[in-house]
Amino acid sequence: MSQSLRQIAAVPARVVAQAPARIHLGFLDPSASLGRHFASLGLVIGDFGTCVEVQPASINEVVVHDSRDPRLAQRLGQMLARLQGETAAGHPLRVVLHRAAPAHCGLGSGTQLALALGSAFADAHGLKLDSRSLAAMLGRGERSGIGIAGFEHGGLLLDGGPGADGRPAPLLARAEFPAEWRVILVMDESRHGLHGGAEHRAMANLPPFATQRAAAMCHQVLMKILPAAIEGEFEPFAEGVSEIQRELGAYFAHAQGGSMFTSPAVAHALEWIGARYTAGIGQSSWGPTGFAFVESAARASEVLDAARAAGVVAGELRALVTGGRNRGGEREFVQPTASARNGRR
Repeated sequence: MSQSLRQIAAVPARVVAQAPARIHLGFLDPSASLGRHFASLGLVIGDFGTCVEVQPASINEVVVHDSRDPRLAQRLGQMLARLQGETAAGHPLRVVLHRAAPAHCGLGSGTQLALALGSAFADAHGLKLDSRSLAAMLGRGERSGIGIAGFEHGGLLLDGGPGADGRPAPLLARAEFPAEWRVILVMDESRHGLHGGAEHRAMANLPPFATQRAAAMCHQVLMKILPAAIEGEFEPFAEGVSEIQRELGAYFAHAQGGSMFTSPAVAHALEWIGARYTAGIGQSSWGPTGFAFVESAARASEVLDAARAAGVVAGELRALVTGGRNRGGEREFVQPTASARNGRR
C-alpha cells in the first residue's frame, strides 16, 4: 500500500459521480494474430448514464433508487468493500444509486457502475486513482477499454486491447463525434446479451480469426471510419461501421443462435432500415441492443417514423434516438451537512 493511499482524511467528502454509457462497435483482432488480443472501437453516447452518490455515514449502507435489477445493491456493496479494503479507507459510507443503465444489453453498465462508484469514492477521500487503476481494482476492462477511456474522455474511441499482464487496454485514438450525427438504438427488453459464465465460455470457444480478417478490420477502422468521423463524412463512416459489423457478426454468430444479432426482432428492424437508408448498422457488444447511425436528427425521425409505420419497430422493441457524447464522466463535490461531518446521516 503506497503512503499516498494511507493518508486518508478522517471523514470523507460527499461526492456525486456520473458515468456515461457507450456502444461497442467491434473488436479488431479477437485471436491476437500479432500477440495482442481484441482492440476495440466504441462510442460514448448521451443517454443511459449512471449516477452514484457517496456520503459519510455511521455504517456502510447502499440505497438503490433504480430498482429494475435487484442485484444492484449487492454489487455496489461488494465493490464498496473492495475499494475500502484495497485503499485502507475504511470510514463507513452511504452509497446512493440514483440512476443506472440497463444491465446486459450492450451499453457497458458494469463498467459505468464501477467507475462511477470508484471515482466518487476516490474523490471523497482525496485519493489520486485514475480510471484504469479503479477499473483494475474492481475487475473491469478485461477485454475492452472503451468504457474506461469513455469515462475519461468521451467521443469515438479506439483502444489497443489489454496488456499481457492484464492491464486495461491503452487508448490509441480519440475523435470528436460529429454533433449533427445521430444513433438510433433499437432495444429488445425481453432479452439479455451473454454475460457472466456464459460469456466467458463463449469467448473461450471462439474459432480462429484469420490474420487477413484482422488486417481488413484494422484497415476499415484506421483508413475509413476514423478519418470519416474526423472530417465529418457520413457515408464512408456508415459503410465502414456496417462492414466491420458484418465481419464480426459472422464470426460471433455461432454464439448468438447463428445470427449477427442476439434478438431476431432487432435484426429484422435494422435490416429493414439498412435496406432503405444510408446507415451504419450493427449490434453493440453481445446485444441485444442494435444501432443505426444516421446523418442527422431529421433523418433519425424520418427513419423511426417509417419503421414504426411499417410495424418493424413494435411489440417488445423500444427505439430511441441519441447522439455521441464528446466528454467523459463528471464528479461534483457537495458541501456536507453538520450531521454528516459528525458521521451521522
